[in-house]
Amino acid sequence: MDVVNLAEKLTLVPELWSPHIVAELNEMQFKVARVEGDFIWHQHDETDEAFLVVAGELHIDLPERTVTLGPGELFVVERGVRHRPRSPEGASIVLIEPRGVVNTGEEGGDLTAANDRWI
Repeated sequence: MDVVNLAEKLTLVPELWSPHIVAELNEMQFKVARVEGDFIWHQHDETDEAFLVVAGELHIDLPERTVTLGPGELFVVERGVRHRPRSPEGASIVLIEPRGVVNTGEEGGDLTAANDRWI
């Protein structure tokens, strides 16, 4: 059991939109990622997904609205809800989701990150 310094771990993330695990709690993983630009529209049919902003600003487009998060703010996208994260200026985030979740859901594509990578 070690203390996790999120700012330090974020400096080790090699590329954008590439979540890396920093801790687990039961079956839940805490993943850090650096993001910039637009991600793809996708959904997770089996699980909710939480976004916590560490630095910068993150927009989460939903079918009916856009949620904007700043540092220290958290938002949970409920299972089955189509969404698209984006950050025009860049942001550092923590994702909280069950072990094994694929970042692009069923959409796949070039932005699909390798799963279960620790940093």
